[in-house]
Amino acid sequence: MSRFTWLMLGLVVLSMPRAQAARQYIEIVGSSTVYPFATVVAERFGRATVFRTPKIEATGSGGGIKLFCAGLGLAYPDIVNASRRIKPAEMVQCQRHGVTEVIEVLIGYDGIILGQDLSASPMRLSRKELYLALAAQVPHPQRAGELIANPNQTWADINPALPAYEIAVLGPPPTSGTRDAFVDLVMAAGCREFPWLAQLEQTNKHRFEQTCHRMREDGAFIDAGENDNLIVQKLKANPKALGIFGYSFLEQNSDQIKGAMIDGYPPAFAAIANGSYPVSRPLYFYVKTAHIGVVPGLREYLAEFTSDKAWGEEGYLAQKGMIPLPKESRTKVTDQIAALNALPSER
Repeated sequence: MSRFTWLMLGLVVLSMPRAQAARQYIEIVGSSTVYPFATVVAERFGRATVFRTPKIEATGSGGGIKLFCAGLGLAYPDIVNASRRIKPAEMVQCQRHGVTEVIEVLIGYDGIILGQDLSASPMRLSRKELYLALAAQVPHPQRAGELIANPNQTWADINPALPAYEIAVLGPPPTSGTRDAFVDLVMAAGCREFPWLAQLEQTNKHRFEQTCHRMREDGAFIDAGENDNLIVQKLKANPKALGIFGYSFLEQNSDQIKGAMIDGYPPAFAAIANGSYPVSRPLYFYVKTAHIGVVPGLREYLAEFTSDKAWGEEGYLAQKGMIPLPKESRTKVTDQIAALNALPSER
């Protein structure tokens, strides 16, 4: 860390009210998907060390990154959990507020699943069918190159082999990393099944994103907020509906929901680990290097999270549903943390 960064952090801390300057615990915000993993690490860390249990808030990846990037010092979070990689524009915002040195910690993988109530008939869907169900605009069925407002009201309207249920999919808000991952891995992938739209991605990326990422707003897709448990309750009330979750939530709530098949693959631990399940994503957290050595226990928390007993192949995070990184990848990450290697400023 540069001498200038240390000086700036010292000035920020000295300028704070005494209560803030005396903070003796780690503050973490961000992804609701990473939240349960961070929580179990925090609880074990608090029991096994002399440090206080970290405070963790599930704000969604986007909301958490905004809080994290708002400044240096004990008034701001030390760590942000994210179910997607931080965006270049977000790094710019960090840098504008003095958060110039950030360590990226890739912790493992998760899948995006379409959950159903246990009483519901199993659904088998393709990403193309999901795009046609949830996009605000879809290709005209007869005229190539033309888009129309999504007319599909039931799954059978898309494919007669699917049930004639009204399309109803509950999902997270735009600030959620799960929403970002669903858009990238499902909506955009289904959109590319149409050759002229796949070509559009090469010629006019902005229009491609407007066409392929925008969800419909007529009630077929329902923004249910960041509360996955609320979505489960709504699935019980309407067993014909689907809910968008992270795989880890399915793993922890298999007594209440099951996962639909996507492109012929079930959302299973082995299928996500070997790459055959098509809708999987990396999970991260980000740490301010300026806070290491200032916030009590921060370095030790990183060591706990990246220990074999936590994120290893037989670790307690795998038992919670996180798909571990290969051993060589875990070694690379721990080496980066030990060296305090920050992301390059141009990201």
